[in-house]
Amino acid sequence: MSTVGGLKRKKIFIVDDHPVFRYGLSQLINLEMGMTVCGEADSAEKALPMIRELKPDLVIVDIGLEGQSGLELTKDIASLGGNLPVLIVSMYDETLYAERALRQGARGYVMKQKTYETVITAIRRILEGGIYLSDQVSEKIITKAVTVGSAKEKTPLAELTDREIEVLRLIGNGKSTREISTTLNLSVNTINTYRERIKVKLNLKNHLELQKFAIHWTDKKEM
Repeated sequence: MSTVGGLKRKKIFIVDDHPVFRYGLSQLINLEMGMTVCGEADSAEKALPMIRELKPDLVIVDIGLEGQSGLELTKDIASLGGNLPVLIVSMYDETLYAERALRQGARGYVMKQKTYETVITAIRRILEGGIYLSDQVSEKIITKAVTVGSAKEKTPLAELTDREIEVLRLIGNGKSTREISTTLNLSVNTINTYRERIKVKLNLKNHLELQKFAIHWTDKKEM
């Protein structure tokens, strides 16, 4: 925690692979009372050692990072201990990703289409010890909790595990099976197994259909 003019300011670290977004968000946060951006990174690999060194009070993470995803980074941050809160700010659909992010240890989720004021509200709520989700996602989670096993809540994408979603994202980003195995530190055979499971769950007939689906889906989610 830094101090400016006698005022203690909470340190925020930003992980996003879009420099213009990082710059804009940093400027906004630095104008807020009681907050300051202590550092930033464009990948999970660069972020983790910096987070260990700088010891921020909150980390803002995008999901669609190059290489290791924001979900994986969130899990790694949680493993550091100390209950360091993470706020996901991403273009990826909150109805699909918010619950997954919470399971990995995130304390909030805001889509990039929202206003900067919404991001600041989320930051403040999380720093106060709360959780921030949109009304839509909060209602979805509550509905799911009281209608366990309801088929109405199930969609093909929702059936995918977190790891399968990550493999699908990397396929959509044009990564080969070997590149995906390197990124996720898994064997080629394991990645091929995930690919087969994804095809079955999404009712895709072959590799070409999987690739087309992944590219189309990823293009809709990425900035």
